[in-house]
Amino acid sequence: MRIATPLLLIITLLFNSCQLESKKEQQIAKIKIHFDFIPFHRDFFNATPNTISNLKKKYPYLFPSHISDNEWMAKIEKSDERKLYEKVDSLYINLKDLNSELTELYRHVKFYKPDFKEPKTFTLINNLDYENSIVYADSLAFISLDMYLGASSEVYESFPKYLSQNYTYKNITIDLAQQIIERIYKIPQNRELLESMVFHGKKLYLNQCFNPNKSENLILGINEKKLRWTYQNEEDIWKYFVTNELLFRADNSLKKRFINAAPFSKFYLDSDKESPGKIGTIIGLHIVQSYMKNNTLSLDIMLNKSGEEILNKSKYKPRN
Repeated sequence: MRIATPLLLIITLLFNSCQLESKKEQQIAKIKIHFDFIPFHRDFFNATPNTISNLKKKYPYLFPSHISDNEWMAKIEKSDERKLYEKVDSLYINLKDLNSELTELYRHVKFYKPDFKEPKTFTLINNLDYENSIVYADSLAFISLDMYLGASSEVYESFPKYLSQNYTYKNITIDLAQQIIERIYKIPQNRELLESMVFHGKKLYLNQCFNPNKSENLILGINEKKLRWTYQNEEDIWKYFVTNELLFRADNSLKKRFINAAPFSKFYLDSDKESPGKIGTIIGLHIVQSYMKNNTLSLDIMLNKSGEEILNKSKYKPRN
């Protein structure tokens, strides 16, 4: 039986695409990575009055000079923080898998950004400081493992679920990649909704490049049900933006409704609660994905294109 030409063409294109992706990953796998991976949370919580001074000398940037040894020991022995350490230590008994995932992340970053220097990477316990779950500062990276104990951990009971669903092991390299992207890429943006959508879409696309084995819903920070809802309603969402002439409006209220993290997006419809928050960034990612699929150019060149140009040349079609 003869296969119809259009179908044969699609199969050929998919095959070629898979071959190119495989070759790229083979290249990435050959990149040599060397970085210090330091389980500082264990060193710190196992310190004694006799060893704390040595730890301070070894890592002075982690010990502000105005805090005394007695204060550090009180922190080590404090019940709440000690309990956090015990939870982390029971979950992260073996850090080899995390080390391997970090190595893969740094390989992918270096592939796309050859001058990237893999940072000395520390694990910490930071008393549930959700605003600083990961800190990246060029030569150093700090991962607060107490913010990655699993979405159902009782320590997150007071946190909104749309946030705590991302406090899992699988999110560590995604969050670290996000911090790296914020630090090493200067991506232009302006206040119009379309520009904000594409600006965040670019960062999400970079994160996908750096974490190719992570699912789209993990990269986006939403659950699979909310992602399915987006796919099922993407055509209507796009029509809403276009028919209401929102794309070229510079209005902070639009960012609150469609860009900022939230339990759901605000169309002011009965179905709002079924939607994910920051839905504009999801559509932005899909526009960027379509643009990169239909145009041959480097990441760095794409990142400097305006949102309007990317949309116009993307051949973007909402899923339906």
